[in-house]
Amino acid sequence: MKKHKGRTALVTGGSRGIGAAIVKKLAEQGVSFIGIHYSSDAEAVQRVLNSIRELGSDGVIIQADLKEGKKAADKIWTTFKTALEQNVESPGVDILVNNAGIAPGLLLEQTTEADFDDIVDVNLKSPFFLIQRFSELLRENGRIINISTGFTRIAGPTHVAYAASKGAIETMTLALAPHFGPRNITVNTVVPGYTLTDMTRDWLANPDATAFASSQSVFKRVGQPEDVADVVALLASPTARWITGQFIDATGGARL
Repeated sequence: MKKHKGRTALVTGGSRGIGAAIVKKLAEQGVSFIGIHYSSDAEAVQRVLNSIRELGSDGVIIQADLKEGKKAADKIWTTFKTALEQNVESPGVDILVNNAGIAPGLLLEQTTEADFDDIVDVNLKSPFFLIQRFSELLRENGRIINISTGFTRIAGPTHVAYAASKGAIETMTLALAPHFGPRNITVNTVVPGYTLTDMTRDWLANPDATAFASSQSVFKRVGQPEDVADVVALLASPTARWITGQFIDATGGARL
């Protein structure tokens, strides 16, 4: 069923893992034009663009280093706005997914100021200013979806700064829901758990790590990018018009 016919979307970190799965799921459901942001893997993002074209959608590739914070947000906004004006009959944005993130494993004592700044710039500052810039392009009944982490619910002493940055994203989601409510734009956060992505692949290559990650879910398996993408697609759909300001657990029931 094409739930999103004629709609547009922007997904940050869309070249791999959860982001790529989100892009493909939105294309499957009929999103017509998708901005696919990436940082460094040009070959991977081209494969994602090719895959959505096979599904009947189109899009534009947008490179930006989110460690540049607002400067990166401005670059993404300018590039996508131009692409919409050139390719879409009625330029506007219906779905904004802040998926890109970095999660270095650093204890409190190991975290330098440079590490902290990078984590906050990518995980919090860039999404904040992306939402600010895209606010004028977001159409009535639009969707803002932020991606958080299970470490905001479960203590993660190996990822202190990462968990803190994602906790701030969840608070921002709550604050923005009433701000966008008068325009019938929903703002929600999806909270993945242990998921097999490029970020976790090396760690999960260890059988002990896979066993541990699987044991955290009531389903006794490691999450897949598509598990999270399906939840994002649900929130992006017209069906979720009455859900806003929420934190949707997509951890597979971790530690219930």
